[in-house]
Amino acid sequence: MMAWFEAWRFAAEAQQVMLLRMARLCRNDAGAGAEATRMVTEKVAAAVEAQAAAATALMSGQGAAMAFMRAATPYRRRVRANRRRLS
Repeated sequence: MMAWFEAWRFAAEAQQVMLLRMARLCRNDAGAGAEATRMVTEKVAAAVEAQAAAATALMSGQGAAMAFMRAATPYRRRVRANRRRLS
């Protein structure tokens, strides 16, 4: 698939997750606090995983473009899973 389309799709899914999470937080239901905590912990975990993936790609000589793709994978995986879970 073309890189620009993948980037567009990722951005659209991320916006959908943000909308779904904001709706849950605005309702202030029983799961709102857990969702807020989950948002933060997922972001930290994804950042650590992305940094490790990019470093591994660079150290193995795969180049900057591949390092970027490897670093984006943890974010894509989490956004897709959250979209499914929150929908």
